[in-house]
Amino acid sequence: MERSTRQRQAIREVLSELNRPLSPAEVLEAARRKVPGLGIATVYRTLKGLLAEGSAVMVELPGEPPRYELAGKKHHHHFRCTRCGKVFELEGCPGDLSDMVPAGFRAERHEIVLYGACTECH
Repeated sequence: MERSTRQRQAIREVLSELNRPLSPAEVLEAARRKVPGLGIATVYRTLKGLLAEGSAVMVELPGEPPRYELAGKKHHHHFRCTRCGKVFELEGCPGDLSDMVPAGFRAERHEIVLYGACTECH
């Protein structure tokens, strides 16, 4: 486990406060408000450490670079704004999708991503 630093604490706070999947650039922009000298290498290093210790998870959307959010959340899905590119969490899940699985197949997990305009862009 890495030692606690102002930079690491700022990155954790940003992930918690914004409460949505963030790109490293979004983490950097928000965390620099707390620690002005923060660099992108520190963001990447810290995110890697948070992943390794299980405090954060990677959110992968088709055709997109990974984003990061805090671990420990209930199963959820995502909404990506096609205008600004921000990704937001969607609460809930449609539930059992086994009736959509082809005969003889076994689904192990699913991801649902909705696309459209967020409230700021709409």
